[in-house]
Amino acid sequence: MALAAAAVAAATVGAVVLQGGGEETEAAPQRPQGAPPLLLELGVRDDAEARELRRAEELWSDGRHAEARAIFARHDSTEARIGAALARWPDGAVPALRRLAGELPRRADVRLNLGFALFWSGRREQAVEAWREARRVQPDSLAAVRAGDLLFPQYARGLPVFVPSFEPPQEIRALPEDEQLRRLRAAAARGGTREKLLYGVALQRIGRPISARRAYDRAAALAPDDPEPLVAAAVARFDKASPEAAFSRLGPLARRFGDDPSVRFHLGLLLLWIGELEDARRQLTLARAADPAHPLAREAAAYLERLEDVESR
Repeated sequence: MALAAAAVAAATVGAVVLQGGGEETEAAPQRPQGAPPLLLELGVRDDAEARELRRAEELWSDGRHAEARAIFARHDSTEARIGAALARWPDGAVPALRRLAGELPRRADVRLNLGFALFWSGRREQAVEAWREARRVQPDSLAAVRAGDLLFPQYARGLPVFVPSFEPPQEIRALPEDEQLRRLRAAAARGGTREKLLYGVALQRIGRPISARRAYDRAAALAPDDPEPLVAAAVARFDKASPEAAFSRLGPLARRFGDDPSVRFHLGLLLLWIGELEDARRQLTLARAADPAHPLAREAAAYLERLEDVESR
């Protein structure tokens, strides 16, 4: 539901817009006020350190910087070191994060936070380069996804997640997130199309787009005439630098499976993501009409209703 509102609202990140050809244009004041934000990539971890670091993130966001620094200082993980480096704001954050980037050249989260510190220091071009590097060095990460949000704010935040026509078993849904992921991974390794699709969805939701795409591709290989895994494999190819990679697969699927609600729904979903509202509405309407009892037809109807609510405000 939040996606419909996000698609209608203007994307305002306050950093930089990269147009389709890669041309950069100014979008906001060069130097924001206050301290830069912090993003730590903790995934589904629920150990004691992860809980403390999440608390430190909240404290930093609330402006309680000294309390956040004290928590970061108690730990020596990479995530804690990133937090401690950024917490040296204003004078020491950029040098500390640059040193950390030299030590950890394959960590996108280091470069994402370095970009924050650079941008809040007024070094816009260097920040953009740090965010590009985040996407390049570790594309299969939440930090790379967030860097994409900053580089391409004309699109909805995050990446579109495939919506299956079925849910995981209740016994899995009742588990903590880390255990859910472990069980879904094991089921995908020994199971069939559905198990692989569910594992792919879980991976997308935690910011692992490349791993999700591999899971969907394995599902599609098992069922080459089933539109659902084929749609999942197409959706997973959506990239803000080249949205056509996904649309070039979904278009032929719409011709091949023209009455399938999943094909039409996801085509509408991706059109929402890039702000093509009228075309998105058309595809969602087709999804709703194709088979009103289908779960994706009902999902399309909910999106259409939400779009109407948002646009009427």
